[in-house]
Amino acid sequence: MAAMSRHAAYWHRNAEEGLAIAVGPVFEGEGAWGMAVVSAADQKAAQALADADPIIQSGYGFRFDILPMPSIILRPSAAGNE
Repeated sequence: MAAMSRHAAYWHRNAEEGLAIAVGPVFEGEGAWGMAVVSAADQKAAQALADADPIIQSGYGFRFDILPMPSIILRPSAAGNE
């Protein structure tokens, strides 16, 4: 539970800094996994965000799959155009 708390705090900080656009759990059947949409210059920068996540560093077997998302459509309020 402590590792998950550090994980959540890490992503809250990244959201406040503008690096994380959306982060949260996804519940699927009997399990769950997480998803993060981030703003990164390239794959290497995205990997650095993943590698610095306390849940990855915990050694509990969590992992990230990094997939490029070349564009994104946001609703106006989510984009700050209120």
